[in-house]
Amino acid sequence: MSAAGETLCGMVRELPSDLRYLAQRQHGVVSRAQALRAGLSPGMIRFRIRSGRWQQLHAGVYGVFTGSPDRGAWLWAAILSAGPGAALSYETAAELQGLVDKPVSPIHVTVPHRRHVLAVKGVRLHRSDRVADAIQSDKRLPRTMIEETVLDLTQTARGFDDVCGWVTRAIARELTDEARLQAAMTKRERLRWRADLREVIAAAATGDHSVLEFRYHRDVERAHGLPEPGRQVPFTAQDGRRGRRDRVYQEYGVIVELDGRLAHPEENRWKDKARDNAAAAAGQRSLRYDWAAVTQRSCATAAEVAAVLRKYGWRGHLKPCSVSCPVRRNPPR
Repeated sequence: MSAAGETLCGMVRELPSDLRYLAQRQHGVVSRAQALRAGLSPGMIRFRIRSGRWQQLHAGVYGVFTGSPDRGAWLWAAILSAGPGAALSYETAAELQGLVDKPVSPIHVTVPHRRHVLAVKGVRLHRSDRVADAIQSDKRLPRTMIEETVLDLTQTARGFDDVCGWVTRAIARELTDEARLQAAMTKRERLRWRADLREVIAAAATGDHSVLEFRYHRDVERAHGLPEPGRQVPFTAQDGRRGRRDRVYQEYGVIVELDGRLAHPEENRWKDKARDNAAAAAGQRSLRYDWAAVTQRSCATAAEVAAVLRKYGWRGHLKPCSVSCPVRRNPPR
């Protein structure tokens, strides 16, 4: 337990009941307005701060404990500092919703567009004229709904791969789904990447769980006329372990695994080898492609996959993705 947690129980006992409830609900943080409404006078507030019983986290926002504030206390302090109608958003909402795996800095807070709010240290403010409709109402700590969080993050993305990453991660982690994301999109009059977002959402809903998988589907498979494979196909290895294969061309016994890691530690190589061996034992051929093969050599990768598929029975036509594509419409052999 944090120092704040260790001291909170003892410190709140001397508070009026209304303020005690708020302090316990808000990780030991209260606002000046809340303290005054509960019956404390300005002098009583000053005394608690000067005596060290309380600590000021932001202007007009206090921790009613003596230890170091924990993450929850700082999040509540940011919300209380921003005032009515504020909600945690962007990367901070994503942190609480499991879309990112560790705390981010600064804390992101969205406030109603017409309210005049000054940013405090460690907090980045965003303004929206529809934040009231975007807040997840079933949570004590106000935050934007996961669909709103995802769309917000796509709007500040540096490029399309980052856009794709937010969407595929949210769907792969089962935090939202295609219908809810599409519905959230219709509520926004202005939305960058709208057409691309619809495509990414649909692809993620059918099994593209990463940026690399989406790029393989778009730039290798579809752009060059490869047959449609199964995506994220479950399998059971000989030792009983279960997993999923990125792409399975079931009719031809061909598997494609996609490795988006920048590094490839030795222990992961052994896992990959075990997965490839399991495919071989099942009579399937396994191909493996990394980021460069998909994003920088998509045409060559498509030609290689097509050659293997033809060897095992595919009779389709590989097509060029552009006028400069080295792939030609050669009839199958």
